[in-house]
Order: sequence, then structure tokens, then C-alpha cells
Amino acid sequence: MGEPSREEYRIQSFDAETQQLLKTALKGEHGSPSKQGSRAAEKGQHSGVCIRYPSNCKDLFKNKNTQACSLPTDPGAVDLEKVANVIVDHSLQDCVFSKEAGRMCYAIIQAESKQAGQSVFRRGLLNRLQQEYQTREQLRARSLQGWVCYVTFICNIFDYLRVNNMPMMALVNPVYDCLFRLAQPDSLSKEEEVDCLVLQLHRVGEQLEKMNGQRMDELFVLIRDGFLLPTGLSSLAQLLLLEIIEFRAAGWKTTPAAQNYYYSEVAD
Repeated sequence: MGEPSREEYRIQSFDAETQQLLKTALKGEHGSPSKQGSRAAEKGQHSGVCIRYPSNCKDLFKNKNTQACSLPTDPGAVDLEKVANVIVDHSLQDCVFSKEAGRMCYAIIQAESKQAGQSVFRRGLLNRLQQEYQTREQLRARSLQGWVCYVTFICNIFDYLRVNNMPMMALVNPVYDCLFRLAQPDSLSKEEEVDCLVLQLHRVGEQLEKMNGQRMDELFVLIRDGFLLPTGLSSLAQLLLLEIIEFRAAGWKTTPAAQNYYYSEVAD
């Protein structure tokens, strides 16, 4: 067999049993592309999902007596609140996963809505995001990687989840607060946080500005101050900050000249 196509989403740290479990949770999410799928395609992303899930799959059944050899085929047998916690837990540990988990969450939400007309998974997901948001400083102090993964994940969720085809207002200020934290001097001295800040602004900056332009202006005051007063900034961090300043100034677009310049500088 050939190599998997780019349209396959593979998470190698997940096992086959839970893969089957969440495939059950995802039942019904197929057919014609959604508006969200079309939006993702425009970004060069994809909606095809080939998933391997975590090892604690038995804990995700509503019926605790379910055996691994008899996984349910009914989406209603899956505890979607626990599924949400599994996805968040893994996102905080794996930054590669956190960059793409929004697509999986969107698919589960769509499947649950079609099957039962409910929002158990979305409610569980947002509750868990709020819990992590409230302890974000402790998370950052405990694990810089976990903090970067969290910011990546919440921005990914903001990018994918929609209410009446609009970004979720409930996530706007938490996402902004995370980005403001990344723009503080002690964060700008760490390349991992600068890289995260710039990547997430590339991803959701334009959407955030449409939802609250004043906060975006305030955020870029911090970013400009960090660039102009580069105490402790590495040359790469300075380059990244300059790039995102020019990216926003150009209407959230990269000009060919800017792309050639920044890519050649990073390569050097």
C-alpha cells in the first residue's frame, strides 16, 4: 500500500479500540462538504479524518461494563463529556495534535447534533477550556510546552467552532487574553511563546479583529513595544514580530516581497 494521503489525519499515540469508539461518536458526519469544510479547504486544510485515539477508551462508555471486544455501534453509548476531556488532555501534551484537534471537535459536534440534536460534547469542551483558562498562569509556570499547546488548542477551537456561521463570542476574550499574555516582555524573551503568538495571529488574527478591533489595536501596541524595545529578544523573535506587524498592516496578507524576505531570513 502507498503512503497515506495528506487528507488523512493520523494521531499515532492513540490505540485501535478508542479509534473505534470515537468513530462511533463521529457517526453521521459524512456526505456533502459543509461551509466549515469549504472554509478549511480555502486555507489549504482538509476535512478527511483518520484517527487513532487514546488508550483509556473503556472509560468513555456510559455503560462501564462494556467490554473492549464488544464496542458499541450506537453513538448514544459514548460519554461525550469524557471524550472532550480526553481530547483536551492530549492537546495539552502534544502540540502537533493541538494544532489540528479543532477539526476533530468540529466533526464530533456536527455528528452529535445530527444524531441527537444535543450539545453535550460542546458543553463539556467549553467547560474544560474555561477551567484551563482560569489556571493558565499556573499552567505556564508548570509547563511552558503545556501552555503553548493550550493557546494553540483554544485558537484552533475558535477557528473551527461556529454559531450561526460566526465565531463563538464566548471565546473571543479568552483567546485575546492568551495572546496578550504571549505579548508580555517575559514571554517575548522565549522563542517558543513568540512563535506561538505569531502563528496564532496568522491563523485567527483577522477573525479576532473583526470581533473586537480595539483589543487587536491594544495587542499590537504591546507587540510593537516589544519589537522596538527588544530587551532579551533573540534575532529570530525580532524577525517574527516584525513579520506579524507587517502582515497585519497589509490587511492580514503576505505580499510576495515580504514572503521572500522573511523566508530567506529564517532560512539563513
